Amino acid sequence: MDLGLKGKRALVLGASRGLGRAIAETLAREGVRVIAAARNEPAIAEWAAAMPDCDITPLRIDLADIASIDGTLEAILADGGVDILINNAGGPPPGTALDADHAAWTANFSAMAASLFHITSKLVPAMRERGFGRVITIGSSGVEQPIPNLAMSNGIRAAVLAWSKTLASEVASDGVTVNMVVPGRIHTARVDELDAAAAKRTGKSVEEIAKASAASIPAGRYGRPQEFADMVVFLASERASYVTGSRVRVDGGAIRSL
Repeated sequence: MDLGLKGKRALVLGASRGLGRAIAETLAREGVRVIAAARNEPAIAEWAAAMPDCDITPLRIDLADIASIDGTLEAILADGGVDILINNAGGPPPGTALDADHAAWTANFSAMAASLFHITSKLVPAMRERGFGRVITIGSSGVEQPIPNLAMSNGIRAAVLAWSKTLASEVASDGVTVNMVVPGRIHTARVDELDAAAAKRTGKSVEEIAKASAASIPAGRYGRPQEFADMVVFLASERASYVTGSRVRVDGGAIRSL
């Protein structure tokens, strides 16, 4: 299937590892000119070097630093902007709803939500002018079913979901789609870290935690980053032009609600 992506330009945030890396790699293989951004720019350069036939530009950006963000956006806009924006912010540390203080909430909301809102507001106007744009935000299953001991993530990502839905209705008539993709237990370094934290908290081994988690998923296993990236890239394509304002699950059936 021709996804109509060749020659498009994309900014992928959080592209040094995990889901962000898988999305950036998959877009690049479809002929997209990818700006792969994260704090760890050397890590991006390392994996990008293994794809010499693809157009990948590693870029450093720190979502907790507005000066870093604005400097990056100025350079991107001066070069014509992007057609596809992948909003992907790292998660906060585990903790209960009563654990985090005001400073922690404020800092994590700024990096995980406000910075994404700011970046999107700067890049979408050029998309509207061209009559084509894709804004895809990576969420969490916590927006549908709060995840125990991830209170900050549950709260902040729910706010991002509401923003995404609101934006979708504002720009749909201009050819810009806005969607959120919700991962379940996709086997990334982040999930390994959460399993390790759960093991420490419960006194079980990491293997026991992972086995129990996999057993709770109808598919019987953790997902692969490529499986998640394939859905994101489809939503970024010409083929998904009538899909907007949606929350799409890639979770092996883990969320049981309708």
